[in-house]
Amino acid sequence: MRFDEVIGQADVKKNLVSLVKDNRLSHALLFLSKEGAGGLSLALALSQYIVCEKVSRNDGPSLFGEPESAPIPDDACGVCSSCQKAAALVHPDIHFSYPVVPRKGGDKPVSTDYISEWREFIKMYPYGNTYDWLQFIGAENKQGNITATECNDIIRKLNLKSFESIYKILVMWMPEYLGNEGNKLLKLIEEPPANTLFILVAQEESKLLSTIISRTQQVRIPALETEDISKALVSRAAASPDAAHKAASVAEGNYREALQLLQHAESDWQGMIRDWLNAALRTGPAEQVKWVNEASDTILADNIGVEPGDMYRMVETAEWLLYSLGEIAKIIGRMDIVHEIDVLKLRVKFGIKTELLPLIQFEGVGRIRARALYDGGFINAKKIAESSESKLAAIPKVGPILARKLKHQVSRHK
Repeated sequence: MRFDEVIGQADVKKNLVSLVKDNRLSHALLFLSKEGAGGLSLALALSQYIVCEKVSRNDGPSLFGEPESAPIPDDACGVCSSCQKAAALVHPDIHFSYPVVPRKGGDKPVSTDYISEWREFIKMYPYGNTYDWLQFIGAENKQGNITATECNDIIRKLNLKSFESIYKILVMWMPEYLGNEGNKLLKLIEEPPANTLFILVAQEESKLLSTIISRTQQVRIPALETEDISKALVSRAAASPDAAHKAASVAEGNYREALQLLQHAESDWQGMIRDWLNAALRTGPAEQVKWVNEASDTILADNIGVEPGDMYRMVETAEWLLYSLGEIAKIIGRMDIVHEIDVLKLRVKFGIKTELLPLIQFEGVGRIRARALYDGGFINAKKIAESSESKLAAIPKVGPILARKLKHQVSRHK
């Protein structure tokens, strides 16, 4: 992976290249990166940059403080043999360590046991997180770890001579999964063999061994810019500019999250509303479904044990949730569902089917009278305006007083 393949992070890239060019690169770097910000991608890019034959020439400079003899390019060339091997994650001098699980009871797994899966995972999910990785290798509910056996294997590999490059590199992803066995690596990190580089990529500094932190040069990687995520979604995920902007705007600098949002952007919003309500309302969906489909208080009480007071509480909660969902939809630019949410809010408030919405707007008309009017053929304001008061009054639950009020309301809004 070259730097120009990493999403955004222009300042971090510039800083890393400067560390190499100015001979200020520490033997041990700790990348502190938020999820989806590209910490692992940057580590891979730096590794390829260092082993690139245009950068680490046999007659060229040391990366660790010796004089420079020729200019160093700003990125790996991408075409030399070393770059091609590094891009395919098969360079013999770039080693990887990451959380793994035993394949069977009694196993003492090391990262190389999963190297084929690792290469495929990076190809498919370069911005994936630990959960993605563990699911990818079929860990199910097992806890991933970087074990003492793995630490011994790291020590063994890094004490060997390099095969092709001047430098040996270890990229350790998620050192948070190192327990106290990580102390085995302290001497190696503090006094590594010549031309050896550690790149540790972490997300939660608080979970790292303090002895590891104190021996590394920290590189803090910020969340991605919204515009960088949006451009990447268009170019890499074939998203439309509008969909990409909407996903990027709410992803909080996390490219992985933006991809997830993009994949679900066209999901069933009615279903999402239903699931949200079902999760939030303690007694489940049956009551709300019956309510908006005009079940009577008697049916609600007799069939599913919901008293009027309970129904009022659930309706009030549902109204608040739908209001919140509508506001979120406005913020993320999903104006196409705002009207749908507004309709559902009215249905929840009055306990009616969609067909009664034109009638519920009249003063003095609730769910019972709206249904009576609709069933009597008065399906909207136009039908009421065309009718006589006597015909309206003959509708059950209406009567002459309300009929007169309805005619007055219709004439007032003509």
